[in-house]
Amino acid sequence: MASEQQDTMEVPATGRSRHLADEILAEADIRINGDRPWDLRLHRKAALDEIVARHSLGLGETYMRGDWDVPALDQFFCRLLEADLPRHIKPWRNTWRILRCYLLNLQSRRRAFEVGERHYDLGNDFYEAMLDRRLTYSCGYWREAETLDQAQTGKLDLICRKLGLKPGMRLLDIGCGWGSLVGYAAEHYGVECVGVTVSREQSAYIDEHYGHLPITVHLQDYRGLKQPFDRIASVGMFEHVGRKNHRTFMQVARRCLKEDGLMLLHTIGKNLRRSTTDPWIDRYIFPNGDLPSAGQIGDAADRLLVCEDLHNFGSDYDKTLMAWHQNFEQSWPRFAEQYGQRFYRMWRYYLLSCAGAFRARHIQLWQWMFSDKLQGGIQRVS
Repeated sequence: MASEQQDTMEVPATGRSRHLADEILAEADIRINGDRPWDLRLHRKAALDEIVARHSLGLGETYMRGDWDVPALDQFFCRLLEADLPRHIKPWRNTWRILRCYLLNLQSRRRAFEVGERHYDLGNDFYEAMLDRRLTYSCGYWREAETLDQAQTGKLDLICRKLGLKPGMRLLDIGCGWGSLVGYAAEHYGVECVGVTVSREQSAYIDEHYGHLPITVHLQDYRGLKQPFDRIASVGMFEHVGRKNHRTFMQVARRCLKEDGLMLLHTIGKNLRRSTTDPWIDRYIFPNGDLPSAGQIGDAADRLLVCEDLHNFGSDYDKTLMAWHQNFEQSWPRFAEQYGQRFYRMWRYYLLSCAGAFRARHIQLWQWMFSDKLQGGIQRVS
């Protein structure tokens, strides 16, 4: 019972001396034990030392333990990032993490299935409760949408129209998830589809739900792909490729793309080339993830593919994540006993911190259109 009380009892403002964390958070107009939705409610005083000392990991891990709460985590993180509070992180603290990214291939073939096992294989029933009806685990397109289902259908159709899909074409989906794109493209555009995934749960789901359509799914790493295709799409997978493999990915795409073929690359992106993955996200959510910068993507495609169009709708990911969070909260009682309170706090922190990051424009969502040669003639679709 004592630990439960700690999660709910606030440390009185008069019961502690002013801390360095007070000064840092004040730059983002965040108060410790304030009464606004984005203010931090402190339950354990020692957590402030851990947050200041360990930055992102300290902040996330103390939240997971219940050492502090914020009624509106999305607003909290939006303010943190808009005020550029990460600048307080000392560069030397990240020296090993930066060298590790540049010296080691954290996304090698040997490691390729790790993210599938740890993240995407949590359970299809869990993702069915959180996502839209097609289990589309990437940013929706909210231009003409009012619901999550409409936003995800709009995104899938946008991709199909950008690719100019026609009956008889063969579409490759690199990182096909639970099959939302291949299912939609096969049903509505009459194309034959091949998908690859590193998640056994996703592969089984596609076999079960799309067996009546011309769709083949392979449980494999993308680097083994060799078949020719008229069109290629990769939606929400390039974030797992890693900077040491960006060029390899583009070489595989070029190898598999027929003459006059097109590829759409849908990926989250970062603003700064020389930055690393948030350590909390890397440890608890997406192991070995590595968001690309626009420059890194351009370098990878150099002399292989031509960028015909670049579309940024990162602000739509804020809405998508908030919709996922709403579904997650509503369905949590079904999963509470299975996953436990620590998982609940971890997942809530993940969804709302990412929503705040997109709202602050700290990270982006891009759709790149590539062709196989130096020719224009692609009509922009929006």
